[in-house]
Amino acid sequence: MAKFRDVAAFDESGDAGYTMMPWRFTALDNERCVATNMAGEYIAMSREEVSDFASGRLTVDYDLYSDLKAKHFLIDADTDVAVDLLALKVRTKLAPLANFTGLHIFVTTLRCEHSCPYCQVSRANDDKREFDMTEETAMRALDLVFRSPSPTIKIEFQGGESLLNMAMIRFIVAEALRRNETAQRNLAFVIATNLAILDEEMLAFAREHGILMSTSLDGPADLHNRNRPRPGKDSHEKAIDGIRRARTALGHYNVGALMTTTAASLSRVREIIDEYVRLDFGGIFLRPLSPYGFAIKTKTYAAYDQKKWLDFYFEGLDYIIDLNLDGHEFIEHYAAMVLKKMLTPLQTSYVDLMSPAGIGIGAIVYNYDGTVYASDESRMLAEMGDTTFALGNVHENDFADIMLGDALLNPLEQSFAGSVPGCSWCAFEPWCGAEPVFHHATQGDFVGKKPLSSFCTRNMAVFRGLILRMEANPDIKRMFERWANIV
Repeated sequence: MAKFRDVAAFDESGDAGYTMMPWRFTALDNERCVATNMAGEYIAMSREEVSDFASGRLTVDYDLYSDLKAKHFLIDADTDVAVDLLALKVRTKLAPLANFTGLHIFVTTLRCEHSCPYCQVSRANDDKREFDMTEETAMRALDLVFRSPSPTIKIEFQGGESLLNMAMIRFIVAEALRRNETAQRNLAFVIATNLAILDEEMLAFAREHGILMSTSLDGPADLHNRNRPRPGKDSHEKAIDGIRRARTALGHYNVGALMTTTAASLSRVREIIDEYVRLDFGGIFLRPLSPYGFAIKTKTYAAYDQKKWLDFYFEGLDYIIDLNLDGHEFIEHYAAMVLKKMLTPLQTSYVDLMSPAGIGIGAIVYNYDGTVYASDESRMLAEMGDTTFALGNVHENDFADIMLGDALLNPLEQSFAGSVPGCSWCAFEPWCGAEPVFHHATQGDFVGKKPLSSFCTRNMAVFRGLILRMEANPDIKRMFERWANIV
């Protein structure tokens, strides 16, 4: 218990009128600490208040006492249901684990007509059809999809450029719908595409089947075209035209966009956000690069360090906060997902913020050749020659082989944040995720040395930054509470 509380000088003989529930704390700034309980609820306290609470010196006339009691940091003689309520909140956060894999990614082709230097996957020229998924592979992958117990199944088509194998998308959608007549799942489809080759026939098919579209938008035209080159040097023009036509066909809110931060983006976060606002998106995900694929081969990943990205992120976050305070509703999606874990009893489905890790149990990937990967990042790593997270092949292995094999269970067990050194006693652990693929890629093992982990550095800075902004301004806290209930 002492380790869980992370209180080095805890006085067991303190004559407290309360019993402490498991809690942890860490520094928030030079004067204050943030404490969290098992369910991820937090309280900001002065260092003196932390000492008083830990040593049993708090009395009921402290305002802090009521806050700690309300959030189940302590129980006393007047508390009958606190333990049960805390257990219910923890159980609610972990409940999605029972549903197992809901996101199933089909790599329909590696072919792509873009040549993005930061691309996290290896791509093939758009005439190399040997890198297309076949119907036999798709059928066997769908066998695994419908073995998942999840009541909600989302099939996402990726590439390469997924639309270069539109025939396979049509085949998979038709077959999945046929099987779902019996399975009766909540079935959805998403096409991840750069939109450059989108035509009216593709849009008609997507509209007929209620298919969502997700694209890439890195900012204004010059930045997007630099980050995402293609023949004709018109990737931004193609993306904007595709967004417009897709919204007309599918509905405004059925078309999403993601950006990736390159070195060229770092000084332009406001322009990038303005481009999303101009195009009437409801928010933006300020994403860093990942250490995989062409991002490593072209040295794009090494072009900026974590501090530069954090400066970029917080400048963008503060700009978005100002937009909201001026009356324009717009969210930063990564912050919103963290806030969901901070401020609600619910869990996010974002793989990077899940513990146990989201690999395999949050999302799974069926490559064009039938190889099954634990996540999209696992596929990216394999393209670099490291198949650690290859779980099997749809032509050779069944559901039990893939989901119960050591290739998945070992990293899940070893990286579980609740028992990992450096994580298990960290106050931020309830909000963070276990990222075994990232740590394997950057440090060579599933856990990694946390003081050297840029994943930890980034998340801890974001967590502190969000709390500091909420504590400084009640209007920002109310805004963040809205964000937490949107994602």
